[in-house]
Formats: sequence, structure tokens, C-alpha cells
Amino acid sequence: MSLAISEQTSPLWQSGPKPEVLPVLEEDHSCDVCVVGLGGSGLATLKKLCEGGLSVIGIDAGRIAGKAAGANGGFLLAGMARFYHQARQTIGAEKARLIYQSTIEEIERMCGETPEAIRLTGSLRIATSPEEAADCQAQLEAMREDRLPVSPYFGPEGEGLLFPTDGSFNPWLRCRLLTGQVIALGANLYENTPALTVAPGKVVTPAGTVRCREVVVAVDGGLEVLMPALKGRVRTARLQMLATAPAPEVDFPRPVYARYGLEYWQQLPDGRIALGGFRDKGGDGEWGNLSQPSPQIQAMLDKFLRETLGVEAPVTHRWAAPVGFTENGLPVMEALEKGLWVMGGYCGTGNVIGAICGRTIAGLILDAFHSS
Repeated sequence: MSLAISEQTSPLWQSGPKPEVLPVLEEDHSCDVCVVGLGGSGLATLKKLCEGGLSVIGIDAGRIAGKAAGANGGFLLAGMARFYHQARQTIGAEKARLIYQSTIEEIERMCGETPEAIRLTGSLRIATSPEEAADCQAQLEAMREDRLPVSPYFGPEGEGLLFPTDGSFNPWLRCRLLTGQVIALGANLYENTPALTVAPGKVVTPAGTVRCREVVVAVDGGLEVLMPALKGRVRTARLQMLATAPAPEVDFPRPVYARYGLEYWQQLPDGRIALGGFRDKGGDGEWGNLSQPSPQIQAMLDKFLRETLGVEAPVTHRWAAPVGFTENGLPVMEALEKGLWVMGGYCGTGNVIGAICGRTIAGLILDAFHSS
């Protein structure tokens, strides 16, 4: 795909000054816990482990938040990937309500943790067909029955639902703020340090081995590549986005999900638009651990930007990121073996759920350390 001279292939969120590159892990090291993957979930894990008094090492194959953790749509959504009424059918009303309430509380906690990166704006789900409007009504009724915050919405974006506790954020900035907090707590973090092999008690990298009591693999896109035992349960797909210069001709005060969440956009405080979607229109070509945008999907995003959203501002950024999906819509969060934890497969909505998974695994590890 040929880009205009003014367009960049890095995510919009990374437009600011570049942080100092952290060192590559060299020689052998030991610690209580080694975390593989320094996105939002990995950093959340590290922070809680550090606060619990454990010695930790974190490694990433590239830069911190270099993949989907720093290249997503910037939505903070309560709940799981499946809409609430669908989640109730999958896991039961009691568990679905508990998870939804937990994600509301996690958004509030995240805002207190990195307020510079987060805006609590609420979010919209907009129906694009009569069938989707009926699905929104089913979600509204299920959430009202379980006394969760939601209201019908009729506005310039269209008809759908308003979720008042959701928010938007700069995902890359949040990860960088968490990085500073984790380092200040005593964590040793290494960039450009891929895990060649991962096993209970040992992570082998190109220039050194980390020996530890517990290993946590906090990888979303490409998880089944690093951990072949998860093939068939997790499958990686590419999500594509673009961003524009400030667009004063439109006004979107909240992030918007449309067409069952397959298109999504938000307008930043400076007026820029960040838009993603159309993964389902790319066919088999969108599956795989891919990080480059494609002409087909970008053309669809361009058309939607101009004809549906009415944005006239020029496109300044185009990018893509690999994300893990599961067949049942539920994330992976478990011990594959004693001392080897994995999490990922957030189905494109890992900003909040991923943090909860990381903090949950960290809590289980801390309990085991303190009881031994």
C-alpha cells in the first residue's frame, strides 16, 4: 500500500516524544517472577507483584506497548468482548454481572492510577440496522434487569445505547506511565528481548536466561505462536486503524461502537479522529500475526470516514496491530503448568479485562508466596 507523504504507519498515540529505550537483557538473572510481555496486562501484573514485595523481571520482544497495547482504539469499556446479554447466555447472569461490575470498578481504579491518560466520557453503541436495534434493546433489558448503568440513546450518531461509566484513553501513554511506576517500585524491565522458550521456572532469551519461581506470559496477539499449547484456543487477527488531523467539522464527545462493534471511533480533545474496523471484510487475509495495514481495509476505512462520519480532515496515520481471539469470546487466564501462567485472547477488548487478568494472576502468585 502506498501512503501519502504526510501519512505515518505508527499509531496516532505515539506521536509525542519517544521514550528512552530500555536495555536488552544480557547474561543470566534470577528473580521471584518473570513476566513475558510488557503491554497493559503485563505491566498491571508487575505492579501488583512489586507492591506485594516480590522481585520481578519483565521482558518484551520489542518496545513496551509496541503492539496492540499501544496501538488499539483507546476505548475503556466495561464488560467483556461479547455484549452483556450475550455474556449472560454464555457464562450465566451471576458471573456476567460480577464481571461487568468488576470492570466498572477497574476503569475507576485505572483512572486514579494514570489520570493523565484517561477521560471518563461514557461510550455509545450505535445500531446500523433494524436487527441491531433489536439486539441493543435486548442488551438494554438484560442490563436493566441486573441493575447495571445503561440508558437508551438517540442523538446525532444514531440510535443505540449509552454506557455512562466507560471512557477513552491514550493506551500508549498509559503503558509508559505504568512503566515509570513499575521501575520506581524496583522492577527490572528489558526491551527488545524476545522469549525464545518459556517453561516453568525458566525463560530463555537470546543473550541470557531468567530463572524464577513463577513465569507469567502476558501476550495477546501471537500468544498461540509463543505458547503452542494454546493453538486451537487462541487465534491472532489484525485490527486496522487510521487517524486524521483535527476535524472541527464533526463532534463526537464519546467513543462510538457501531455495527456490533466492528467499526469504532473516537474524537480526541484536539479534534483528531481515530477510526478502526472492517476486520470481517478482509477474509482470511486478516488472520495472522500481522502488523502492517492493508490497502483493502484502509480503503473501506477511508470511505467510512468521508461518507458516514463526514470527516474532511486529511488522514495522518495508518496502522495495524495483532490481537488474540477465542472461539467462545472468553479470555485465556490460567496456569498451563505449575509455575507457568498465561493470559490473552481478549477478542479486541483487552484494555480493562487484561488489567483485571494481570492483577488476578498476580494476586494468586502473591497468595502462594505468602503461604509457603
